[in-house]
Amino acid sequence: MAWVYRRTNHSVNLVLVRRPAFIKVGGYNNAINIFFHSIPDTTIYNNTTCGLPPANSMNLMRSISDGNYPWTGMMFGLTISSVWYWCSDQVIVQRALAAKNLSHAKGGCILAGYLKVLPLYLLVFPGMIARILFPNEVGCADPDVCYKLCGSRSGCTNIAYPWLVLELMPHAARGLMMAVMMSALMSSLTSIFNSSSTIFTVDIWTRIRKNASEMEQLIVGRLFVIILVVVGILWIPVIQASKGSELFVYIQSITSYLAPPVCAVYVLAIFWKRINEPGAFWALMVGLVVGLIRFAWEFSYSSPACGEEDTRPNIITNMHYLHFGILLFFITAIVAVVVSLLTKPIADKHLHRLTFWTRYSEEDRIDISEVEESNDVKHDTQPHTERNGTKETDQLSHSTKLPWWKQVINFVCGIKTEEEQAQEPVLTQDEIRELEKKGNDISESTRAKWIGNINAIILMTAAAFLWGFYA
Repeated sequence: MAWVYRRTNHSVNLVLVRRPAFIKVGGYNNAINIFFHSIPDTTIYNNTTCGLPPANSMNLMRSISDGNYPWTGMMFGLTISSVWYWCSDQVIVQRALAAKNLSHAKGGCILAGYLKVLPLYLLVFPGMIARILFPNEVGCADPDVCYKLCGSRSGCTNIAYPWLVLELMPHAARGLMMAVMMSALMSSLTSIFNSSSTIFTVDIWTRIRKNASEMEQLIVGRLFVIILVVVGILWIPVIQASKGSELFVYIQSITSYLAPPVCAVYVLAIFWKRINEPGAFWALMVGLVVGLIRFAWEFSYSSPACGEEDTRPNIITNMHYLHFGILLFFITAIVAVVVSLLTKPIADKHLHRLTFWTRYSEEDRIDISEVEESNDVKHDTQPHTERNGTKETDQLSHSTKLPWWKQVINFVCGIKTEEEQAQEPVLTQDEIRELEKKGNDISESTRAKWIGNINAIILMTAAAFLWGFYA
């Protein structure tokens, strides 16, 4: 709930910034007209084209050779990145999995789609107004001037929102707005850190240490978060020197280098039952290596400031990062298909309700991981209390010997004692199967299904209209 409140407050404050910004420039139409004349003084006095607003700023569908947003990259490259983010990214998926049923999950996704229309008016246009109001700061083009303003020789567009807050908001609201910005940033970071530490601890560390205790997993997860924080801080200079110092462009380029392999494997796994673990593994490895090569190659060079000679290789300057994402997607897909066809397929009994074509199957699915580990791990054949009776007794007697400081640590970290764990109800096999059956149920009521489908059509129509209006 704390995350919901923080996001809500952030959205409300974005609206509060937007209103005085549009009033300051005389409304939407006036803002569009003035934007193309918001030129910094260094451009006027030095008689140069550096710092001029792009002539196609109000167009989404641009030339295929456009250096910022070619239409092929916008239509296909961004689609690949979006499938990765909205369908397989842990930060988003964990929120969808928290839904009560399929109808709630679909409704949440549709609501998120509606809300995604708002950034155009809450972020993009206020950013354009920031350039109108502060052309010499937000729109600076002289490397020396930019460095004095924001510490970057490539541009200062990242300061647009803070300048709007500091210059347009009342004194009492400035601190509140900055607090909201920091809370929104912290909310995003905590979501990412939580997801990353969970994936590392559960999927990687437990393979290295199969008998890792709950305390060990907790410590490893938190240490991994500390490592992520340190790496993030050390990476700041790379961000400042890349992609003209534009944070949004940097994020999209990184996504285009690392996300397409995941998207390709995800799409194949959903629609093609022949793909198997070796195919997915080697496809991801090849895609990761190719993406990292491009990533390291590109960011080993600094983006030249306007007017400076671009000495980077042609493959970097002429191949847009969105186009590279398309190429990487197909490279990964080809590797996955070839390796899967050359290796043993997965039996159908392991695929029920795991592909698009078998999503309504009611047959019992045999977990393939249990079959693969059957030679190393003995299956559970006895009730939990019988199997672990002696062990639990030992733990109970051991727990009474814990020093007070360790008990305090366990309490602060939320680690349950052995007594509390022993008091938890143990589910029978029938109860476990009933819960699995309920979790696998994707049926919807007719009313909920119609409401969701109608809203999805309305949303897609609205998105198509906006694309056409700003094409």
